[in-house]
Amino acid sequence: MLNINKETDGNNLTIALSGRLDTTTAPELESELKGSLDGITALIMDCKELEYISSAGLRVLLSAQKTMNKQGSMVVRNASDAVKEIFEVTGFSDILTIE
Repeated sequence: MLNINKETDGNNLTIALSGRLDTTTAPELESELKGSLDGITALIMDCKELEYISSAGLRVLLSAQKTMNKQGSMVVRNASDAVKEIFEVTGFSDILTIE
């Protein structure tokens, strides 16, 4: 299960994820992002409560990163050690801005 909590502040959008971002829940995040990124210049993905991310979830983050490269910036914050390890093993730590 994945919970998606969105908070907009002007052109900044923070998306807090909790639970599991996997094959089942990735399309949910993808559709949330599709409708939310118009006019956004700073996207923050708060992964503090994200327990797990699969390749499907990584694809959604990559797609969001590509969109934000054209219109601003994207930062991944508060990822757990387990999630950070997945980013490192997959090479995503080189693609994403992780704080």
